Amino acid sequence: MVRHLGQQDEDNCVSPEVRLVWDVGAQLGEGPAWCPIEQALWFVDIKSGSVHRHCPATGANESFATGGKPSFIVPAADGGMIVGSEGAIYRLAGGQLADRIATIAMPAHNRTNDATVDALGRLWLGTMDDDEALVTGALYCLDRGELHEMPAKAIVTNGPAVTTDARALYFVDSARRSIWHYAIGDGPSIASPKLFLQLDEADGHPDGVVLDSEDCLWVALWDGWGVRRYAPDGTLLLHVDLPCARVTKLAFGGPNLRTAFVTTARTGLDAAQLAQQPLAGGLFAFDAAVAGRPLPRYQIKVWNRNQ
Repeated sequence: MVRHLGQQDEDNCVSPEVRLVWDVGAQLGEGPAWCPIEQALWFVDIKSGSVHRHCPATGANESFATGGKPSFIVPAADGGMIVGSEGAIYRLAGGQLADRIATIAMPAHNRTNDATVDALGRLWLGTMDDDEALVTGALYCLDRGELHEMPAKAIVTNGPAVTTDARALYFVDSARRSIWHYAIGDGPSIASPKLFLQLDEADGHPDGVVLDSEDCLWVALWDGWGVRRYAPDGTLLLHVDLPCARVTKLAFGGPNLRTAFVTTARTGLDAAQLAQQPLAGGLFAFDAAVAGRPLPRYQIKVWNRNQ
């Protein structure tokens, strides 16, 4: 079922209190990921070529100038972190892009974008046209060290978000304001695309997505001033207002995965817009009524679900 948002949906939404966690001023804050081993949140700033780490328990913040265009960061099975940047995937070591895990064959004007890890330890990632003009963005799965290209194309890919059983994923076509649901098969492969959600122009563009413990989908709204929570049937359950327009992705963290961290961006905003939203590019948080799900760690060797 596909829901188109209307005024009744908006009237039924109650927004929790949002707090500023770190006025980091990211140009393009993205890819938040909670690392339970460290009890810390990692995220990237694509435009400034940097990776950030926030520790809620101590309030300590760290930034690492990696160079390139780091677009996502996820935990690895060995306790380290994995970063996608431009046309490759790297290990993060000493705050720098180190060993190259995989190289993506794609047009020179493309770069990596959003990513996640499924329950089998496979890395799902998207690419995009960095000029946001051509439909050259694609979806990939890095499985057992082998990169598989999926039959899903977009100018700007976002997500994916993969269900707990690793049998379905949500794929975001940001430019067309649409979110698709695919079945995941062996290989890995995807099939049976179904339009899950189509946003109107006034809603902004769907950006990063993540699933919570009730299999509801949280969608960040680029130029939409908030994040939304959708039921599996596409019903809008909640809209959370943010004090800036360009909201990029949400990640659940904290000891009980009940803290929703949200990254934002300031890139492309003119002086007047920045004066109206001085916290744009900041890292925000709010207390979620429903817990998130742990983000699995990326593994080089992944066991078959039937083993």
